[in-house]
Amino acid sequence: MTKRPSPSFAKKRLALVLAGGVAGVVVGLAGVYGIATLTRNAGGDVACRPAVELAKKVAPFARGEVAGVNMAKSPLKIPDLAFQDAAGKPLSLKNWRGRTVLLNLWATWCVPCRTEMPALDALEKRLGGAGFEVVAVNIDTRDPDKPKAWLNEVGITKLAYYVDPSAKTFQDLKSVGRAFGMPTTLLVDPNGCEISTIAGPAEWASEDAVKLIEAAMADSKGGG
Repeated sequence: MTKRPSPSFAKKRLALVLAGGVAGVVVGLAGVYGIATLTRNAGGDVACRPAVELAKKVAPFARGEVAGVNMAKSPLKIPDLAFQDAAGKPLSLKNWRGRTVLLNLWATWCVPCRTEMPALDALEKRLGGAGFEVVAVNIDTRDPDKPKAWLNEVGITKLAYYVDPSAKTFQDLKSVGRAFGMPTTLLVDPNGCEISTIAGPAEWASEDAVKLIEAAMADSKGGG
């Protein structure tokens, strides 16, 4: 006759099974998302907490032509996006540490992107300088000459030309929930932290947009 396990032994065995299951889930998540991601999500981006406070101060300026801008609700360090300048020199978002950045991803096949490009150019002309830049990154993946030709054709002269022919910048932003379509635009503080995000176009040359950017710049001086 087979001896049945005692109730206490059964409870211990169940505890071990449950513990093993939890460990398996953690290992699985680490495999999919990476240990660094799990650690970051658990502790939050502490260095970016000032950007959330800044977002609260700037929030009243998200109105009118920029009413669609969504302010950061939790700390988020933007991935160190990699792209190139017009000469093919490798750059990354870290090159803009110490400056407020309006990061924009665009492509010639994206009609709303083309529509808002003159406004971004006008914003750069008005506010661009040592403390702020519109960083518009083209993500066309086929004809490398087409974006440059189009910009020349429509008279975009103030925006520096940045390009990511791999479109990895879009995927990197998508991985942190900040890219759902085109155009995608983020307002980033001098520490590389999210202040706000908008999916879709906006009238960046408007007084509403200028006041929004100026408010962010005023409160982020000194690195946030």
